[in-house]
Amino acid sequence: MTTTSRARGAAGSSTAARTSVRATTVRDTEVRLTSLGYGAAQAGNLYRPTTDAETWSAFDTAWDAGVRYFDTAPHYGLGLSERRLGTALRDRPRDEYVVSTKVGRLLVPSPETAHEKDPDMFDVPADVRRVWDFSREGVLRSLESSLERTGLDRVDVVYLHDPDDHWEQASREALPALVELRDQGVVGAVGAGMNQSAMLARFVRETDVDLVMCAGRFTLLEQPALDDLLPAAVEHGVAVVVAGVYNSGLLAHDVPPDDATYDYAQAPTELLDRTRRIAAECAEHGVTLPQAALAYVRAHPAVASTVVGLRTADQVRQAVDRHTTTVPSELWPALVDAGLLDPGAVPAGLA
Repeated sequence: MTTTSRARGAAGSSTAARTSVRATTVRDTEVRLTSLGYGAAQAGNLYRPTTDAETWSAFDTAWDAGVRYFDTAPHYGLGLSERRLGTALRDRPRDEYVVSTKVGRLLVPSPETAHEKDPDMFDVPADVRRVWDFSREGVLRSLESSLERTGLDRVDVVYLHDPDDHWEQASREALPALVELRDQGVVGAVGAGMNQSAMLARFVRETDVDLVMCAGRFTLLEQPALDDLLPAAVEHGVAVVVAGVYNSGLLAHDVPPDDATYDYAQAPTELLDRTRRIAAECAEHGVTLPQAALAYVRAHPAVASTVVGLRTADQVRQAVDRHTTTVPSELWPALVDAGLLDPGAVPAGLA
């Protein structure tokens, strides 16, 4: 799990790319998120190994395309993602990019399992284990460890990571600790990241979060966040970062294959058929299913950025192309007419 250094060219900026990947300021902070964010779970060997060369090439390509928001977590590859991201960014101008990481899972040495592989989706040695901890001390320890792994001078955004079963401690200890760090200028913005929308809406309504990351619950396929999170975010001026925009794979292909995944499992037949009907409507309007999926979420006024998991340079180029494609406005009423999108689920920016 060691990370090697590498030679890089000049860390310049791409003026042309910046015109297509816009940036939004989060609440009343100085944090600015590019509309397309780089999800670095794959840099932690999600599902399969990723080489250093693939990782560096993907990061460089994203930088050249104007992407300046990079998201990671200790959970991703038991720290490997953070180490690789830190190496990739270390020689870049620090005021030109935003890094977010997460707290809630401490990485504790586990020499007795070092010869085994991580059992939680990442192809890395299990020389450490994850321990849930949303205490104030746990938050401070986690952030300090993240800074050590990345080698960066600061983290711009810190999320509570998957506090689904830890509301009391997360809201009463972890988040106040992050707010204190934000108010001291140690971090730029704080929030929570989850695979549900209901508790994120509660964080927005009841706590002092600047932004939240919602994975999989606001997509072209399903929109529960429209009922709770997104209205609350607009009301309170809280930014929403959308992750899992492809529902873990089902919306990632022009035509979903038989083995397409949904929420990290085999997609049910009924859902697969519905997605193929959506893809057919997209094709009728001259766009692909993934292009429409990205356009759909970024149109909502609460959405500041869409974070896409990326592994290779080709995937980065593909994501940028999809993100910058203009989708015909006629697609959305066509989906409504076909019974594939609820009329109330069309964001105002698309109506």
